[in-house]
Amino acid sequence: MSRALPKYNKRRVAIIGGAAAVALTGAIVAGTALAGETSKSSTPTARTLADVGSITCPDVASQLPEIPATAQAEVDRNLTLLQTQIDEANKRLVDTVGQGGANFVQNAILGPLEDKRIATVNRIATAIGRTADKPQGLDALAPCALNAGGAADTGEEAGAGAEAGATPSEAASEAAGGAEDTGNAEGAGDAGEAAGAGAISCPDVASQLPAIPATAQAEVDRNLALLDTQLAEANKRLVDTVGQGGPNFVQNAILGPLADKRNSTIDRIAISIGRTAEKPQGLGSLAACTLTQ
Repeated sequence: MSRALPKYNKRRVAIIGGAAAVALTGAIVAGTALAGETSKSSTPTARTLADVGSITCPDVASQLPEIPATAQAEVDRNLTLLQTQIDEANKRLVDTVGQGGANFVQNAILGPLEDKRIATVNRIATAIGRTADKPQGLDALAPCALNAGGAADTGEEAGAGAEAGATPSEAASEAAGGAEDTGNAEGAGDAGEAAGAGAISCPDVASQLPAIPATAQAEVDRNLALLDTQLAEANKRLVDTVGQGGPNFVQNAILGPLADKRNSTIDRIAISIGRTAEKPQGLGSLAACTLTQ
């Protein structure tokens, strides 16, 4: 980052909702998140017993600027989601102990977690940017690391203090402009078939969209391009990891994370259209992809 991000105004953190939501906020934002987004549930005990370590991620809340009142609820929801993502990743760390090869944790848990966090911190930045200066460089807070207990090996730790910069997915989506989701990434798909790994096919999203308002066209195009990038990356990963893991490796490490990314991207498309027209419904059914041999 070219400059340190201003600190988050802790006094502004307040989840809008009932007592349960307030309690959740106190546990996640005022306590856990501001001290570092790590799970405080019963899962760490299980992890300790299994000697698999735990996942630690950079704190996002403390790196945010002053949050406009109009963005507060959306920012709070996404801060809570960041914690939920870590809790789920830590649970998966325990549930999959002993599975896969040396890079299983990085490929199946830390990598997908980083992708989810990138999408979530970008939503936070976008929410703030609607009525104030959009914070820059929050993507640098997306990578998480495994504090290993010895049984799980990441192969290569994701640096918690990574430098600011766009991810390959984001950079490629910006460069791709108005590309449509073809449902097939030719280069990566051909490589996968040549290696005997098959290829991943996804439902076409562009053809299922209603008329796109002019005000939403650029954002929709960016996200359609991102869908293509996600598919191409998944097909490349399919080739790079051929022979790794057990019978469920492709589903757990590639198809599952791809569906999560596509779901977030498709949701952004629907939200973009819905700002000035009727929001399309049911697009989430297009998120899941399949492996063809």
